[in-house]
Amino acid sequence: MTGTAPPGGPPAPGPTRTTGTGARMDPSDRRARAVERALGGRAQAGEGAATHAPPEPPRGWRVGERALGWSTVAVVGLAAALVSGHAWVLALAAIPLTLLALSLPLGPRPGRVETTVRVDARRCFEGEQVVARIAVAHDGTVGRLDPGVMLGPGVRLDALAVGGAHLELRFTAERWGRWTLGTVDVDLYDAGGVARRTVRVDLGEVAVFPLPAAAGLTPIPVRLPTRLGEHASPQRGEGIEVIGVHPYVRGERQRRINWPATTRRGSLQLHQFAAERAADTVVMLDVLGDIRDPVTGLSSLDETFRAAAGLVRAYLRTHDRVGVVAVGGTTRWLQPGSGDAYFYRIVESVLEVRKDFAHRGAGPIRLAPRALPEGALVYVFTPLTDQRILDALHQIRAGANPMVVVEIPSGDPQVEPGDDHAAMALRLWRANRQAIRFALIERGIALIAHQPGQTLDLALAPLLRTRIHGGSR
Repeated sequence: MTGTAPPGGPPAPGPTRTTGTGARMDPSDRRARAVERALGGRAQAGEGAATHAPPEPPRGWRVGERALGWSTVAVVGLAAALVSGHAWVLALAAIPLTLLALSLPLGPRPGRVETTVRVDARRCFEGEQVVARIAVAHDGTVGRLDPGVMLGPGVRLDALAVGGAHLELRFTAERWGRWTLGTVDVDLYDAGGVARRTVRVDLGEVAVFPLPAAAGLTPIPVRLPTRLGEHASPQRGEGIEVIGVHPYVRGERQRRINWPATTRRGSLQLHQFAAERAADTVVMLDVLGDIRDPVTGLSSLDETFRAAAGLVRAYLRTHDRVGVVAVGGTTRWLQPGSGDAYFYRIVESVLEVRKDFAHRGAGPIRLAPRALPEGALVYVFTPLTDQRILDALHQIRAGANPMVVVEIPSGDPQVEPGDDHAAMALRLWRANRQAIRFALIERGIALIAHQPGQTLDLALAPLLRTRIHGGSR
């Protein structure tokens, strides 16, 4: 699709554009021009892309651009002959009419057109490629296929290839969420290129997972459920971490003898080991709003999900059970579970938060009792910009769950120089946020701050000094 062509006709064979040194057009330039032609000047990925379906294309066959161009030239020639009175001007009309007659197809045009779509992967991570292949089946003879793409948000079209009755589109997932890939209007031209028919193909949806932030630390609460795991608990058990000694009891294994203590006390002393337990962790996501940093342009919702995904993966790697709760609008939650595959269930359960930029963040917060198991460690990822998140924190505190608030930075509102009222409002805004932080710390809630681009372990490290305490019912 890179060469010049008459209206509605096929592209000229082979790129002929050269640079000053006579070099051929770069293949990347050809791909870029093919993508630009298919998009028709519409926006690529982002919030400027289309979020609604385009109008339906006309049904059946209609006149193509080539026939319209030749007919226009013929009409102009006939009109010029009538106005000027010169018969030789009719030759200007005879040439396009002859070309139009020669281009008429000898056989019937296709009456049945069917399309099939195959997408290699409907689930991927940010930055990965998604390949969609379209096969067009028809009866009769078709000259060429000319696709037009209406791209959905969240994805970018990188390449488009047309070969015979097949099309291949390569997308890049730009942002996490559940996105519509878009629609493709495939124009089928007859053998002569004088008529065309448009078939619409819906590419469906893809689920784009956030890239998990780097995290490896897994702080644990004081009380752990009685379930086998990898964390040493204060209770006596069959682990590998020594927590003390105790006198020998008949029937115990003597390989656990602590000889220094036995020598000092004059009686047989054995090692006492800690029980190894698994933790229950619930990750709560504040999706009440999406705040963009005025300076960096970073989205608080993006950073919330990436940091939370890294923490979820870290706990699942230690065979702990992890659940999720998304508060804002419709409260979405998933009970704690374990296993590597459970990571994808957790992410998919909250992807609806961002569905083609239709962000929903209104409504009161009500937490289901089953969403927060007794004694589960709760991480709350929030920018602390909406007062309603305090209601959720109060409900967690009422359930006596140990809790950690992970603050996601949102940046300060910009103030125009010389605007005293805006400067005063900014100071009050900062004071209010500082008061919220102070109130959380005073109530014994652990508060840490995660900085975008940094590993989450830097924020979690202070929590390893002691175990996280919960409240009392």
